[in-house]
Amino acid sequence: MCLWKTILGMAMIGSMAAGCVTTPAEASQSPIKDAMVPKTAKALILGGGCFWCVEAIIEDLKGVYAVESGYAGGESKNPTYNDVVSGGTGHAEVVKVFYDPAKISAADILRVFFTTHDPTTLNRQGPDSGTQYRSVVFFSNAQEKALAEKAKAEMKSVYKDPVVTTIEPLKNYSRAEEYHQNYFAKYEKASVAERSKMNAGYCAAIIEPKVRKFREKYLAKLKRGS
Repeated sequence: MCLWKTILGMAMIGSMAAGCVTTPAEASQSPIKDAMVPKTAKALILGGGCFWCVEAIIEDLKGVYAVESGYAGGESKNPTYNDVVSGGTGHAEVVKVFYDPAKISAADILRVFFTTHDPTTLNRQGPDSGTQYRSVVFFSNAQEKALAEKAKAEMKSVYKDPVVTTIEPLKNYSRAEEYHQNYFAKYEKASVAERSKMNAGYCAAIIEPKVRKFREKYLAKLKRGS
């Protein structure tokens, strides 16, 4: 929950600005620049807990042009972060992955997705709980649905507990506020003073260890590992 981000930030940094509580209500709906994402790009929309975590992992993969944090699956259009984090809109925190199918397949992205979060915990990832943090793959057509179902089925040999990831038709996707875009990348580049104005406790305690483990495991698949 958002409360956990606040507690961790206060405990590890001592001072906490903005963070998730005071995120600006107005969302930036401007799409990712065409220069970053050519028209030949494909897209997947995935949810695996806090979108800061999922974005930080997926955007490192070779063949991924860009990753956009957003919201999907709820009943309203263009919700704010505060709307979604309340758990009452039906939306999930998601990432929209723009990728080059000639360099990385949707199946490979899905395998990374399924093995870098816990798809066996219902509506929970670590300290973040609620339907807004559910494990989910959204599909726009029958092919995407079939790919998601196949990837989920493969996970039966990876996890001893049942995989509870939902596979849902895409509805009401919107880009999250600009504040959320590339959040962990901004944190990694930030100075100590700048981090004191971010949700640094959550980044250090939750995201950083997860990203480090991912980079060690998937080094050969990373842009920086080429």
